[in-house]
Amino acid sequence: MTLRGRLLLILPLLLVLAAVIGWPLLDTVWLSFTDARLGDASGNFVGIDNYLRALRAPGFLKALGVTALFTVLTVSIELFLGLCVGLLLDMELKGRAFFRFLLIVPWALPTVVNAMAWRVIYNPDFGALNALLLQLGLIGKYQSWLGSPATALFAIAAADIWKTFSLVALITLAGLQSVPRELREAATIDGAGFFARFRAVTLPVILLPLSIAAVLRMIEAVKVFDIVWVMTRGGPLDSTKSLSILIYQEAFSFRHAGYGASLAMLSVALSLLLIAGYTRVLRNQPKA
Repeated sequence: MTLRGRLLLILPLLLVLAAVIGWPLLDTVWLSFTDARLGDASGNFVGIDNYLRALRAPGFLKALGVTALFTVLTVSIELFLGLCVGLLLDMELKGRAFFRFLLIVPWALPTVVNAMAWRVIYNPDFGALNALLLQLGLIGKYQSWLGSPATALFAIAAADIWKTFSLVALITLAGLQSVPRELREAATIDGAGFFARFRAVTLPVILLPLSIAAVLRMIEAVKVFDIVWVMTRGGPLDSTKSLSILIYQEAFSFRHAGYGASLAMLSVALSLLLIAGYTRVLRNQPKA
């Protein structure tokens, strides 16, 4: 098939992408350079004033810090737990297929359902977490985990980790299936222990899937909105207000469409940096 024929085949897809993604993106970029308000898109052109305002605003810097802390906390723990569970489920265990099925359940749950369930668990009056910790003698009275600025973000991070570490475990498990059984047996015969086999045989094979999982999870964590909105709406005292929550409030609650668009473009730029890191990881992987 000629090049012209191939272009004609993908032309409908290109048109759909241009209409669904391209035009709204360009419109948002233009909006970010204006002082337009929601419902009145005919704002004045203000250049980069919105971006300078955002970079100087304490609210933006705090939301950026909250997003960074949430990203580092969730991704690091999800990678560790996912790797451990993936290695465990790769072993010859009785009922392994059942445990693999259970692993999919948290990830398959809708985020809103997961967030509502954890709100009940964290409830300061009848929550299961308070009851458990009180019985174990770890706390003296029921705590408001989502009502305290010191614990709210960590509570949300725990809920997110519970839901998404299984995705990392599944990716790890899929990578482990490509580790040649002969290499493991040869390493065992040579007297290599578990950690030696993992370092020399397993890790080099699953490093690429783990790297992909890490970058994809970072991109998702930077965009986090739904679980935070359902559990705390960014409170208390903005301690859980992520970039996405800030963008939503500025654009739709306060009706600052132009300023909200500039915040959105800064978030896109941050995501593009992570995507650049993602492609760099792929490009630097050794060829099989």
